[in-house]
Amino acid sequence: MNSISIRPTVLILACLALGACSGRIAQPIAQECGEALRLADKELEDAKVNGFGGSIQWIKAANLVAGAKIQQQLERYESCVDKARRARLYAEESQK
Repeated sequence: MNSISIRPTVLILACLALGACSGRIAQPIAQECGEALRLADKELEDAKVNGFGGSIQWIKAANLVAGAKIQQQLERYESCVDKARRARLYAEESQK
């Protein structure tokens, strides 16, 4: 009976260890995603303040930022970073 109660404990500890490892691997790219989103949001807001909020380029940037936020929630950080970087390019283009 004692060996039966040890198995769930070992299983739980193994799951926790694997979860901790996967979090460490994803953490740098997750931080990069968050930073890229922060910058894209700022540049998007700056473009809006400067009167470019209705341009096609600005709308493309806003849609990419929204998509990047979804990717962040789904923990698809590489896609998040890609979308946020593209959004920044469109936000910059919108002010030309």
